[in-house]
Amino acid sequence: MNRQHFLNLSTLAGANLISAPIFAASKAKPYLLKQAKAKRVIFLTMSGGFSQFETFDHKPMLEKFDGKPMPESYTQGQQLAQLQGQKLLCYGPQFKFKHFGQSGQHISELLPHIGSIADDIAIVKSGYTDQINHDPAMAMMNAGTFLNGRPSMGAWINHAIGSESKELPGFVVLESVKGRNPQPLYARSWSNGFLDSIYQGVKFNAKGDTMHYVNNPAGISRDSQGEVLKAINQLNQFGKSSMDDPEIETRMQQYELAYRMQKSIPSLVDMSRESKETLDMYGCKPGDGSFASNCLLARKLAENGVRFIQLYHRGWDHHDGIRQYMPICCQAVDQGTAALIKDLKSRDMLKDTLIVFAGEFGRTPMAQSNKGDAGRDHHMNSMSYFMAGGGIKGGVTLGETDELGYKPTVDPHHLRDLHATILNQLGIDHNKLTIRFQGLDNRLTGVEKALVLNLS
Repeated sequence: MNRQHFLNLSTLAGANLISAPIFAASKAKPYLLKQAKAKRVIFLTMSGGFSQFETFDHKPMLEKFDGKPMPESYTQGQQLAQLQGQKLLCYGPQFKFKHFGQSGQHISELLPHIGSIADDIAIVKSGYTDQINHDPAMAMMNAGTFLNGRPSMGAWINHAIGSESKELPGFVVLESVKGRNPQPLYARSWSNGFLDSIYQGVKFNAKGDTMHYVNNPAGISRDSQGEVLKAINQLNQFGKSSMDDPEIETRMQQYELAYRMQKSIPSLVDMSRESKETLDMYGCKPGDGSFASNCLLARKLAENGVRFIQLYHRGWDHHDGIRQYMPICCQAVDQGTAALIKDLKSRDMLKDTLIVFAGEFGRTPMAQSNKGDAGRDHHMNSMSYFMAGGGIKGGVTLGETDELGYKPTVDPHHLRDLHATILNQLGIDHNKLTIRFQGLDNRLTGVEKALVLNLS
């Protein structure tokens, strides 16, 4: 193809060549329920696994047993992480709990702001998973399986019901760090897996430029860039017509989305219209890289139609120093989390925005160290998390663990039940949302039975 032919293609492309984003993989959607209670999800991921005993699961008996041997009836034959084969001593709660709200939710004194929204959140104390180390447990949390390379929640959801935004990705990821031993995060945590790559998460920067290369280089106008894009996509149309490759369509969509984002991102991150009261409520300087700043940006992303927003806060891996680091981590996320929920509620958006606050697993009721400021080991047998908005009933607690908090005894719920519930609130039947891959019908909730939590 000579230069003249290439330029002619640019002219033929026309102003309307840029297509709409891919909203869903298929027109036939047998997995859709009659009613959806939520339109979007904001998943607040506490990377490293926070201790339920210093946050949401108060255990007075564990406090009485502090420093005493953990009864073998609890731990015999159980898989432990770094405590395997060691002398196990009970480690009581290191901070006081208080009753908050009219509902009297029992929440740690370290989380007073979350306590102020106690009547809006549903706390699940009886969660558990089946992976005991960070990487596979994070894969389980994000994709419903410890196998890497599978689609993450956000990818599944955007595949199923599409994005409401034409100007932004349907799945956005933000990250903040503060605390002990931040665990690494990998892009596979927001992977599209075997779904079309248009559904993969897009990581925004929490500090500095939200996206790299948002601005055009000197000498390149938006109009001239648009003409080049039209020409490139016209060429890609030729390739698409001769090859049955969905990645060609994906590449075209990504070029076009990137072009639109160059216009939408500056207004998205412009916080000049936010009131002083709003900024004070979040307690942050916008764009400072903090979790609270990310929460404020998450609200704006939700307002602009982003379907799945995931905020990671790294620093919860407290194998020691729990009295030192739990206040640091809790302070980092407490005010921003509460502000996000209050802000959404004031804008009448909480009713259709599902908020999830969870880590990849819990922590042990046994001490990791017997000297000084001890910590807690990884624990897959019990964990706590909470949900709010999106049709979830607030001011309630679901499930209980045993007296020492080792295992759930009332309403135990695997993480796949959390996934089933998220999909259900979005109007998706998790049993019917399947993709054929390598000869198997794959689901976010896997092949084992999953239950929708009774929180609506």
